[in-house]
Amino acid sequence: MGWSQDVFRALWRSLSKEVKQHVGTDQLGNKYYYVPEYQNWRGQTIREKRFIEVANKKEVDYEAGDIPTEWEAWIRKTRKTPPTMEEILKNEKHREDIKIKSKNFYESEKLPSEETKEEVLPPPVQTQIKGHASAPYFGKEDPSVAPSSTGKTFQPGSWAPQDAKHHNQ
Repeated sequence: MGWSQDVFRALWRSLSKEVKQHVGTDQLGNKYYYVPEYQNWRGQTIREKRFIEVANKKEVDYEAGDIPTEWEAWIRKTRKTPPTMEEILKNEKHREDIKIKSKNFYESEKLPSEETKEEVLPPPVQTQIKGHASAPYFGKEDPSVAPSSTGKTFQPGSWAPQDAKHHNQ
């Protein structure tokens, strides 16, 4: 199926005005192509295309990171110009430097051991929980049907639905 699809694609490109331009190759062997905007035989304007021919043709062998980040940005049209090999190598070196610096930082800033942790951290504060403001009976011993109020506080009365037997009567 794969070779027949390649033949059909080559035939289609030869009959159409689609001309691909090789833009670059990355260090993994992937080839990147660009097809400028053109008009087909019906007069329709076909917008530009950017695509890749991967070095490893098996789809099941694709791994994240098989396409360099800079080339992926060009394919997705988030950058206008294709990346250069110097730019890719410079960015790769920068990523490696960041990995080394972050590793060194985390090793130097490790958490204190159990012995020093007791000295550094104060003991936890014990609190007594008496109730919660959203509790229906907060501050009351028994719920009452009638609401109650003192000058500064208001406690709504409790309500419970009646049974279905009493409701129908």
